[in-house]
Amino acid sequence: MKMMPPWFADPRYGSFSNDPSLTAEQIAAIVAWANGGAPAGSAQDAPPLRNWSNFWNIPQPDVVVKMPKPVKIPERGEVEYTYEIAPTHFASDTWVQMVEVRPSSPANVHHAVVYIRPPDSDWLRHAPIGEPFTASMLTDPTERRQAHETTSDLLLVYAPGSAPDRWTDGLAKFVPAGSDLVFQMHYTTNGKAASDQTSAGLVFAKHPPEKRVITLQLNNHALIIPPGADDFRVEVQGTLPNDATLLSFFPHMHLRGKRFEYDIVRDDGSVETLLRVNYHFHWQLSYKLAKPRELKAGTKLRAVAWYDNSRNNPHNPDPEKMVTWGDQTSDEMMVGFFDVAVPAGMDKRQFFIRHSEENLKKQ
Repeated sequence: MKMMPPWFADPRYGSFSNDPSLTAEQIAAIVAWANGGAPAGSAQDAPPLRNWSNFWNIPQPDVVVKMPKPVKIPERGEVEYTYEIAPTHFASDTWVQMVEVRPSSPANVHHAVVYIRPPDSDWLRHAPIGEPFTASMLTDPTERRQAHETTSDLLLVYAPGSAPDRWTDGLAKFVPAGSDLVFQMHYTTNGKAASDQTSAGLVFAKHPPEKRVITLQLNNHALIIPPGADDFRVEVQGTLPNDATLLSFFPHMHLRGKRFEYDIVRDDGSVETLLRVNYHFHWQLSYKLAKPRELKAGTKLRAVAWYDNSRNNPHNPDPEKMVTWGDQTSDEMMVGFFDVAVPAGMDKRQFFIRHSEENLKKQ
């Protein structure tokens, strides 16, 4: 089945630095060894025992930012997205080269998104600090809507199977002085009451980087998946407003997710597939390019997702349901996160300032 180690990228498209899959020769060697009775080798040739970390999979963080209060999770039922705003208390601008998100109750965390809220941002400014809250608890209708819509940059997205971000020297994420981290938590119930207090561990860059990493996304909120459809296609396209270096991908769907693809669509209609994933909800991986790709302003990117809403999908909650976008696992999402590097002095708002066609041709 080739399920372990988990890796779901179609080998025909792209090359990725974090690909753990075994070669055909390695698989053949293991099969031959197993068929031969799996004899033990010489103890003298054994590698040293691994020293497994009890907590962090990155070097010891310089700072750990924890949700100020634990969130109580009920035994059953659906849990509305829960937010907590955690001040960083950073006195100066900070460059983060590595980051890991660690739930204290991973069995209950469907996903987590940690946003960077700069001090000049108006996003959720009337929401409580240091207290868990949901959108429905906010009194301002604008802020209730804002809870699900923000242009703030992402520090990291966590989902089952995902790995920490470890950027090479010269690349880092930027956290302005005085920023808050906003934890958006999607909890699921499993028959046992629990509590969670998720943390984010940050390792700082030793020197100011040449490039700033920002996380972008292609998503389609208008998806409508018919009952019984076993290969339903949804797509979205967008163009890069400025030059950028493409670094990695992180596709996200729910239980009906089947495949996900990222493409470059050229003016003549030809398509270059950058990544195609045979999607697995319980192993949501990031795919880091072995060689970062320089993309010019105006490059058209496309994300395509396929869904299996039939009875043949063993994870399908209800094959009779017409499925639309929604927060809960029984609903669906279509989000193609991707990371790009831009000049260190450019923030996300500046990146989205588009230049005229004439200026683009001069670049």
